[in-house]
Amino acid sequence: MEYRINKGAGRPIEFKGLKSQYLFIFAGGLVSVFLVVVILYMAGVSQWVCLTFGAFSGSLTIWMTFRLNARYGEHGLMKALAEKSHPRYLTAVSYTHVRAHETKPINPQEEKEEMRSVLKIAELESRFPILAVENNCIVSKDGDITVAYEVELPELYTVTSAEYEAMHGTWVKAIKVLPAFSVVYKQDWFTRESYSAEGDVAESFLSRSYAGHFNERPYLRHRCFLYLTKTTRERTRRRSDFSTLCRGYILPKEITDWDAVVKFLEAVEQFERIMNDSGHVRMKRLRTEELVGTEDAPGLFEKYLALEMEDRPPVLQDICLDPERMRVGDKHLCLHVLSDTEDLPASVATDRRYERLSTDRSDCMLSFAAPVGLLLSCNHIYSQYVFIDDAQEILQQMEKTSRNMLSLSRYSRSNAVNHEWTEMFLDEAHTQGLLPVRCHCNVLAWADDGEELRRIKNDTGSQLALMGCVPRHNTVDTPVLYWSGIPGNAGDFPAEESFHTFLEQAVCLFASETNYRSSPSPFGIRMADRRSGVPVHLDISDLPMRKGIITNRNKFILGPSGSGKSFFTNHLVRNYYEQGAHVLLVDTGNSYQALCRLINDRTDGEDGIYITYEEDNPIAFNPFYTDSGQFDVEKRESIKTLILTLWKREDEAPKRSEEV
Repeated sequence: MEYRINKGAGRPIEFKGLKSQYLFIFAGGLVSVFLVVVILYMAGVSQWVCLTFGAFSGSLTIWMTFRLNARYGEHGLMKALAEKSHPRYLTAVSYTHVRAHETKPINPQEEKEEMRSVLKIAELESRFPILAVENNCIVSKDGDITVAYEVELPELYTVTSAEYEAMHGTWVKAIKVLPAFSVVYKQDWFTRESYSAEGDVAESFLSRSYAGHFNERPYLRHRCFLYLTKTTRERTRRRSDFSTLCRGYILPKEITDWDAVVKFLEAVEQFERIMNDSGHVRMKRLRTEELVGTEDAPGLFEKYLALEMEDRPPVLQDICLDPERMRVGDKHLCLHVLSDTEDLPASVATDRRYERLSTDRSDCMLSFAAPVGLLLSCNHIYSQYVFIDDAQEILQQMEKTSRNMLSLSRYSRSNAVNHEWTEMFLDEAHTQGLLPVRCHCNVLAWADDGEELRRIKNDTGSQLALMGCVPRHNTVDTPVLYWSGIPGNAGDFPAEESFHTFLEQAVCLFASETNYRSSPSPFGIRMADRRSGVPVHLDISDLPMRKGIITNRNKFILGPSGSGKSFFTNHLVRNYYEQGAHVLLVDTGNSYQALCRLINDRTDGEDGIYITYEEDNPIAFNPFYTDSGQFDVEKRESIKTLILTLWKREDEAPKRSEEV
């Protein structure tokens, strides 16, 4: 299902090309010049001097305002000032400790530059925005309450279009139960790791060879986390210059409102119940030790600050907060954002056709955001934010802005266009009962060297273009957006980096699939992941029976000549035999003779017995032989059927006396 993107809702008023803060600078500057001229005139200064000063100062104000507007853009000036307020480096240890252990000589110019930047260094602990984790809830230093979940999504290439629409509807229904001034932050980690064959059963030669073939094979691991945050009205309106990187912490009065916290936690429980009851998505609430870590395993905070998803304890390294060259240790970061409706396509959808695996008779469907998910083969985090504000307040503000745009439409064509877009947005909200929200998505990727980083930038831009989006490489807000991505710190997100839309459109930007998962059943076969080729344990017999998906264990292998039917059956039979299954094969093409010979040699002739017809040694058996010498009903019936078959022709029915 497709949803149209409204391109003009939430746009600021424009006057002669000036937007946002530049309108205040323009008006305030002219008013200030006028007041100064009046004061000078009243103080007895010559009229011509006052007029000359007013004309020059007014012209300079107008020129500077338009110059700043052209140079920095709508929010660029504010962001440039905010950048100067936050530290340049965050260190895990003190700077003096590092300098005391340096032994290499330092160039005087480098020493000067280094000492100049000392004042821009801060310790990570002093800026860390989280206050505590209590009762499995994250409490920030600004009083935000966050509940964290790990989300289990459906497997790649296994979801139909109808199921994608059902998942979309479930997300929308669940988000609507959250109170106003809540933040839904979905964080998808995609990290490159190497497959480890440790723990595989390697009893036979083929098992050892199989494990060795796939050992150390790289693949993209996916883990999805969801953070539900309750913040305040004031926090949702703060911009980059109010980030916790730039200021201290002010405890809001809402932190003492225990009733609001209780209502939020009740809504979170409803959210979890709706998602788990859908049958498509499963959520597991993260415990305190999973967030803060233990002595043996790192927590989610450490993993994010080190950009490491492995379970071994990470080493916290210094963070360089230079927006154009941000680094976390040796990892170089690049950020692509979707923070403006102009960067989005004309419409978004719950799913789209994946041409590579589709045919003229079948469709392979993926989610709309799949290109920046598993299809982007590099280390990256895909972040999706949905900000739930007071819907009535937002609509009233848009109505007021729409009237102002209409009155100023003759001064700027964009005011007239945005007025029409805003009216369409208001009509849809009132007639269809849609929930207005703010949304933001970004892709944070990293690499260990500059050459790989350039390749990753190109790959990320290409994948965003496949979605129909305009790739926008952000070189200004990388530190602030990275900082707001810390679990529990979504309330610190800068408001100017989000755009207004409806909830249905925002959910279409969610990544909705994950890797293939191994079956929890101990019985099964080893298959390979379609994209990475790493082994996946799959039970196609017992587990589907227990779940009620199938009613029998029969299997039918269909394919043209040379497609691998016999090869797969050899693999299936070997896996089943090594797990203790009794296998009887009727082989018409000697496809399984080699496997039987291998098993026969390994078991000293006890198993792997292969019986085949030869002229000198025809197949013969004694139908009257039994191990115990007893003839039960089934044995007697089989002997009777054999005798009748040998006695009578195919078209000759036996008499009743003969049957007896």
